[in-house]
Order: sequence, then C-alpha cells, then structure tokens
Amino acid sequence: MTCSIADAGVATETAAVDRHGSPLRAADPVAIGDFRVLRLLGEGGMGTVYLGESSTGRLVAIKVIRPEYASEAEFRERFRRETTHARQVAGFCTAEVLDACPDAEFPYLVTEFVPGPTLSKAVAAGGPLSPADLERLGIGVASALTAIHAAGIAHHDLTPSNVLLHPAGPRVIDFGIANALGTTAPADDDAVWIGTPGYMAPEQAHSDQIGAAADVFAWAGVMAFAATGRPPFGEGAPDVLLHRTLHEEPDLSGLPVGMIDMVRRAFQKEPDARPTAGEVLLGLLGGTEAEDDSEPAVARALDGWRSPTVLPMPPEA
Repeated sequence: MTCSIADAGVATETAAVDRHGSPLRAADPVAIGDFRVLRLLGEGGMGTVYLGESSTGRLVAIKVIRPEYASEAEFRERFRRETTHARQVAGFCTAEVLDACPDAEFPYLVTEFVPGPTLSKAVAAGGPLSPADLERLGIGVASALTAIHAAGIAHHDLTPSNVLLHPAGPRVIDFGIANALGTTAPADDDAVWIGTPGYMAPEQAHSDQIGAAADVFAWAGVMAFAATGRPPFGEGAPDVLLHRTLHEEPDLSGLPVGMIDMVRRAFQKEPDARPTAGEVLLGLLGGTEAEDDSEPAVARALDGWRSPTVLPMPPEA
C-alpha cells in the first residue's frame, strides 16, 4: 500500500453513501493510500474523518491526523506502536482496524465503516436506553474492552462518543488513539492527562502508569450515561469534573437495580479494586462461560439488540 493522500478537486459521489456525512470540500483529498474518498464524516480534536471505499468496494472510515500531531516524531512512534497492536484486536464488538500509515505526510488510520449513531447522539435524540438494551450495551462494550486488552493495549478514552450503535450491536472505536495523541491539558492548568474529564479514571490525572483498569472505570461512566442521559459526575469545567472524580461518588440514580452493583464496583477509585473487563463481561453474562470463549454467549445476549430509531449518523472525529 502507498502511504499517500491525493489533493482534492471535485470528488465523485455515489447515491449509496449520500446519507452519510457531507460532500467533500475543494481542499479535501480524493484518495488516501489505496482508498477512494467519498464523503466528509466529521472533524474533531484528533483530525478529520472521511468515508472511503476500498478497491473491492468495502466502505471504510479513514481518520487523518491533524498537522500539529503529524509534525511530532514522538507522536508518529506512538501512533506506529498503538496501531500495530490495534490491528491485532479481534473484530467482535469493535470497529476492525484495516490499515494505518504512520509515515504519511498526515498519518491516518483506516477502520471498517460502522453505520449508526454514536451513543451520545442516540441518547440525545431518543433518551436513555431501556434496561434490556442497557444490559446488551454493557455486554457489548465489555466484550470489546476484553478483546482490546487481550491485544496488549488499553483504550484510554472510552466515552459515549466512542461507542457506535450498529444495527447488530454496539461497536467500540478509536481504541489506542488517545494514547498515541498524548496528553490533554485544560487551558488554565499545568496538569496534563490522557482521557476525557468526567469519564477518565482517577489515576489518569496523576499517573503515567495507566492501564486496562481505567477503561473499566470509563465503562461504568458510559453505562451511567446510557441509563440516565447524564454524565456520571455531572457537567462542568474539566478541573471541576476531575475534582469530583477524585473526591466524590458518581450519581447512579436511575440505573436499573440489576446493573448498579457491577457499575459501582467498576467505579472504585483504586484501580486494583475494580473488576477486569473480562470479569465485568462474565458477570453480565451470568458467569457461565470461560473468559476466553465468551463470544458465542455475547452473540446470544445481543440477539435482541434493537437498533436506535434515530437516523444513522457518522462517527465523531
């Protein structure tokens, strides 16, 4: 594969993808590596996301990293390391990583395209999930985290914006990207961290030894949001949310009774006190399956998943 991005002119559009994203702008590329670029899906802190198509006609999501990151050699090395591991993650309940090019002028990551809204947009449009769909969401996201951790990486920034609601079940995206991008700091604070305040674990604010346990904490935050429509530590500036995460307990009112115990355990302040993602998964499945052979049980559990009624929406950049 060639690690290249072709500058744009007028892009070809197909009716099959018109409902996803927006038409390309004059400055957007028409090709990235071996992929044809079809539509603009979104822009955000990490870069720009495009809908693309492989030579075989498979739809993909292409994330092109922002120039300020691309100019840093340290970022490119982290990106290379994280995406190498990400390509080893089993594709069940995740968006499969298909390709990555850390050596391009603007590094990019290619994943399967997952039609469906993010959890954050679905809840904003349709309200909290039903108890049954919440349980299926918890199982799907815990299954994805188990696979991610088995590949030797952690997500580091699991939020409702990184969970897509595919018609066949939830899919976790952007695993490993936060660690490759490095730290985030509020404008008025000297502290630095990796993660999103309100969902990041306490240790993410004061330690460089951040592992899988932080993802379990974030899993609990995602469950609380999906059940109530509220972030677990409320709204506020990053430093306010961080203080609440470190010193206060999350608001679990509104969670179904059957989910509260597992969410509370996952919200423990100390990493070693939390269950692993595999333990969360087995607990939600009833503890009847071996941790390394839970996929059939997860598939059965997701059998009744109901796709959101809101229109399909692209991933958030």
